[in-house]
Amino acid sequence: MMRFILVGILVLMAIGIGALTVKSYLPYYSGKPYGEPFTLVDQKGSPVTEAAFRGHPSVVFFGFTHCPEVCPTTLFELAGWLKTMGDDGKNLRAYFVTVDPERDTPEIMNTYVSNFSDRILGISGDPDKVHAMAKSFGIYWKKVDTNDGDYTMDHTASVLLLNAKGDFAGTIAYGESPDAAIAKLKRLAAEG
Repeated sequence: MMRFILVGILVLMAIGIGALTVKSYLPYYSGKPYGEPFTLVDQKGSPVTEAAFRGHPSVVFFGFTHCPEVCPTTLFELAGWLKTMGDDGKNLRAYFVTVDPERDTPEIMNTYVSNFSDRILGISGDPDKVHAMAKSFGIYWKKVDTNDGDYTMDHTASVLLLNAKGDFAGTIAYGESPDAAIAKLKRLAAEG
């Protein structure tokens, strides 16, 4: 019994610390679009800038096309969430930004992203510009060599939510329940 009480207290403390941490960042992002200006290309080769994240709520996920699990799972789930929302999510725009632009050309992004949904737009571009954009959005990524001469990418697995002004509005964690994810997306859509 004592163990359950101790675990409960630790969980409440973690929630409290997490809330304070998030709250301390909100004033920094409030009234100012999240991330820095960028110029990249979409999966069709057309220019895309930070303006793509303005005028409507946006869902942004960073990953790579050679990802074995997290990226295909997240894109599959995102496509399903958008479909489930129907008209409630018609103003949401979804983006998949590569953290591996050396391999993920616009053509490869187009083929990959098109397998999931026509509602998700792939973004790639010059590696230095892609990495600068990811860094400005607080995204972690790291190239990890494999034993066979290839490499994989470690990266942030959360989906970023931006309101219509481009302000940070929250995240959807990898593995979060579909009901919780859809509730967050509905709140985001209602704001914008």
